[in-house]
Amino acid sequence: MLLVIDVGNTQTVVGLYDSGDRSHQLLDHWRLATRVERTSDEHLLTLRQLLETRDLDLSADVRGVAISSGVPTVTFELRRMCERYLDLEPVVLGAGVRTGMSVLYDNPKEVGADRIANAVGAYDLYGGPTIVVDFGTATTFDVISAAGEYLGGAIVPGIEISLDALFGRAAALRQVELVEPRSVIGKTTVESIQSGALYGYAALVDGMCDRIEEQIGEATVISTGGLAGLIGPITTSVEHEEPWLTLHGLRLVWEKNQS
Repeated sequence: MLLVIDVGNTQTVVGLYDSGDRSHQLLDHWRLATRVERTSDEHLLTLRQLLETRDLDLSADVRGVAISSGVPTVTFELRRMCERYLDLEPVVLGAGVRTGMSVLYDNPKEVGADRIANAVGAYDLYGGPTIVVDFGTATTFDVISAAGEYLGGAIVPGIEISLDALFGRAAALRQVELVEPRSVIGKTTVESIQSGALYGYAALVDGMCDRIEEQIGEATVISTGGLAGLIGPITTSVEHEEPWLTLHGLRLVWEKNQS
């Protein structure tokens, strides 16, 4: 079995693949809160319990681990867990790891590992040119050329970060559930916030994709991330939702780095 682990600033997503299955079928997945204080021992216990839900043993059944991470302390502890308990070297997406994709950033080391994994997965599924919109802690736009090159993109504060800032600065406003309101014209303060958050970000996505396509031509637009299912359907630009795109890209990267 192959474990792929995408460590975000807020959440960590774990995916399970059959490492010998070329159909790339995701067997199971789990979403956890990212805790920077977790030790390698605690990561071991958590992953062991998750695999037990599939009647699998972490040490006996896992033959590979691929990691993308934006949290260095978690990366270090996961790497130490793999080396100490699984007796294997994980593929940690970063400098020196083969991805099969040229990165045309001024400094390729600045590109987040999850963004590269998204680009690799998107190009494998849809070719290029492609735009990936990832609704995570930040909302990111990643652009892949027709030739399969990572061109760059854009980063804006995520929906939840923006709302936290709003509630923290405006004493009269309270937190609301992120659901689609009855109308774009809110009739209550709650609906007004919901309208601004959802329809406002949908308009942001559509506007950014239009601007990007002015430079690269017509592109396939893919959404991913925790809020993709909420925002994607109310945009006019998103054509495909791929909730596990990062995991798919990580699997491909792992395969490219097997001798």
